[in-house]
Amino acid sequence: MSQLGTFVWGIADALRGPYKPHQYGDVILPMTILRRLDALLGPTRDGVAKVIDDSTSVEVAAARIKQQFGLHFFNTSQWTLAKLLGDPDGLADNLVNYINGFSKNIDVFAEFKFDATIADLADKDRLLVVVQEFAKVDLSPSAIDNAAMGDLFEELIRKFADASNETAGEHFTPRDAIRLMVDLLFAGDSDALAGDGVVRTVYDPTVGTGGMLSVAEDRLLQMNPKARLRLYGQEINPQSYAIAKSDMIVKGQDAENIKRGDTLTDDLFSGTTFDYCLSNPPYGVDWKTAQAKVKQEVEDLGEASRFHAGLPAVSDGQMLFLSHLVSKMRPVKDGGARAGIVLNGSPLFNGG
Repeated sequence: MSQLGTFVWGIADALRGPYKPHQYGDVILPMTILRRLDALLGPTRDGVAKVIDDSTSVEVAAARIKQQFGLHFFNTSQWTLAKLLGDPDGLADNLVNYINGFSKNIDVFAEFKFDATIADLADKDRLLVVVQEFAKVDLSPSAIDNAAMGDLFEELIRKFADASNETAGEHFTPRDAIRLMVDLLFAGDSDALAGDGVVRTVYDPTVGTGGMLSVAEDRLLQMNPKARLRLYGQEINPQSYAIAKSDMIVKGQDAENIKRGDTLTDDLFSGTTFDYCLSNPPYGVDWKTAQAKVKQEVEDLGEASRFHAGLPAVSDGQMLFLSHLVSKMRPVKDGGARAGIVLNGSPLFNGG
């Protein structure tokens, strides 16, 4: 994995000069996602095209594609990365056409504002070399499985965070730490580890790039290959959301269960509780910007509010996330829930 990550990172060498290191992610991350989707579509491209041609609507085509090929997405354009290289003069327009050909649930390129990036790459005479290099990378499932693909995303995110002098913990939680959390979360829950057709739900309100959800799914399947974990998450950062959603798509999960928005001001899973909750909420972050909406929720909903136990100091955003997570745990009368949360000591001493 380190070699593959280094190779993909090495493509950034082509960006040196016109781009600063902190801008590399705007190019490398969406191109990595595109290459993965491109590889996933390859074996079924002709069959999918026929289904689309024979279907009376996009909705019918999507249902048939899912049933026949197990794909939760498709592309209606004629292009692949390899084909794009056959028309270098029209590369920018054709690449935009390719991206716009994805089914509506693939909204990740819009979140990356990738149309503008393509135009900028073309203007700086870097688009062709970037597409050429990515076309060489084998990101098919036979070459790199879902877990390794998640590791690649995490490695790239870490490198871009370092290049930007940003705090790595704001972007990802180390996989070893997540594996420990997941093992603790599943420990003693024997029903989830045995039997046929077991279905559990796991939720991360600060999902980031989806690392916690991915590790939880992989770990449960190791314990019980017949079990199924439904993954849910919400993320405020557009790039992190785009990566997490892409990861869910390639894993065959319902991508609609990954949503973008501010968890504190807008609970996009309102009224839903889960078997497991995992989260690494931001440290040392206040909730001034969320203050008006949070207080309005408490006033409007009272005991039904996520924060009915009381509001912490405005400086203690962690405690507010903790209150949110407690509200998302399945009640004991419905089977109960367990949560694994990465916190520093602040909520223990400041929460009252």
